[in-house]
Amino acid sequence: MAPVPNLPQDPDDDLETYVGLDRQRAEERARERGWSTVRSVPPGAVLTMEFLAGRLNFEVKDGVVHRSWKG
Repeated sequence: MAPVPNLPQDPDDDLETYVGLDRQRAEERARERGWSTVRSVPPGAVLTMEFLAGRLNFEVKDGVVHRSWKG
C-alpha cells in the first residue's frame, strides 16, 4: 500500500470571528492567520464543489462578511 501523502493542513482558526468584519479586514486577518487562499463571493454565487485545503471562503454582502467556511 502507498504511504499517506503529507496533505496541507488548515490553520487552527475560529471561522465565526470573521462574520461582521468588513471584507478587506477579514481577508487581511485570514492571510495573517495562515490561510493560503482567501475567496470573497456575493450571496448566491455559483461555486464549484471541489474542496481545497487551505482556502477560506467569505460570503460578502454590502462589504461585510455574513458567512465563512473552509474549502
